[in-house]
Amino acid sequence: MSIDFHNKKNQITYTTRNADKSWAEALNNLLPFEMISEALDAGCGGGIYSKALSDMGVGFVTGIDFSGAILEGAKDNCKEYKNIIFKHGNALETGLESNSYSLLLERALIHHIEDLKACLREGYRVLKNEGICIIQDRTPEDCLLEGNDSHIRGYFTELFPRLSEMETNRRHSSKYVIDSLQEVGFKSIEEVKLWETRKVYGSKDQLLQDLSERTGRSILHELEDEELKLLINYVDKSLSIDTNIVEKDRWTIWKAVK
Repeated sequence: MSIDFHNKKNQITYTTRNADKSWAEALNNLLPFEMISEALDAGCGGGIYSKALSDMGVGFVTGIDFSGAILEGAKDNCKEYKNIIFKHGNALETGLESNSYSLLLERALIHHIEDLKACLREGYRVLKNEGICIIQDRTPEDCLLEGNDSHIRGYFTELFPRLSEMETNRRHSSKYVIDSLQEVGFKSIEEVKLWETRKVYGSKDQLLQDLSERTGRSILHELEDEELKLLINYVDKSLSIDTNIVEKDRWTIWKAVK
């Protein structure tokens, strides 16, 4: 029962948290924000990272997503930000003007894209010369890390190996991402690893409640309700701490320049 991104009941699924400072610090180390006046957040979801880009000094942010329902949630999430607009669009065919953006962000997008090179060609087209592309996603290796008190996601695939198979099958290897960026025409390609803080929970009960609601976790929609209960019980027994749980996810970030 994969998540239906177009269902209005999932409208606020990706609006319930803020980008963590660990993410902002990583981006600050990669980007000259003083030189970025306009950014495109492709696959923007609920607008969490559109807001973060604005907070970090980007003057104008455009978010696009293929789900009208999710975009409604994003618009409400960012209603206080007059410099952020949202458009219904596809990362393979944005409909946006060429050479328009100094930054392109594609966070947690490319594992949904089968034709990665077509997606990158479109990103290359809309970027200005010397514009920067930031791709953030998990590699198959990122998905196979064991669970622990901070890497909660690792417990999902430990308990349900089919989730591990699903995850690794839909993720692109780092080599393929880099080779595809080069083939499209990008230069100065860099790769960094990031342990991004996803959320801080005051208690284990708060974490388990978050899991029970599948909040912002499309992978948990692959589980039946009874399986989800088993997972919650497994996480409950596996964690060695009951308070101040700092949940982190491991990501790979690729930076490339047009």
